[in-house]
Amino acid sequence: MNDNVLTELYSVIISRKQEPQEGSYTCYLFDKGLDKILKKIGEESAETIIAAKNDCKEDLVGEIADLIFHIEVMCAEKGVDIQDVLCELDCRSKKIGNLKNMRNTDKNT
Repeated sequence: MNDNVLTELYSVIISRKQEPQEGSYTCYLFDKGLDKILKKIGEESAETIIAAKNDCKEDLVGEIADLIFHIEVMCAEKGVDIQDVLCELDCRSKKIGNLKNMRNTDKNT
């Protein structure tokens, strides 16, 4: 497995944005704009939830991959470098016992 797959995928997405290629789904998303990208994220989020509820690991993995791809497209569209997101995740992974954010969530979900 490639540990840099998210970074490499982001690089491909950025290259599609900078140098559009005919027939590219990524270019199609950029051409349609932020609203289309956000709509796809919403759709993929719902499909991920359904796959989780249906308890089929293979479907869930595919839907999570679709969701991550579309999130990376949104990041590129909004100028958010994926490295910044990965650094934030790295920082969060080092925190232990941080319950302050849990006060803002519904504890019944």
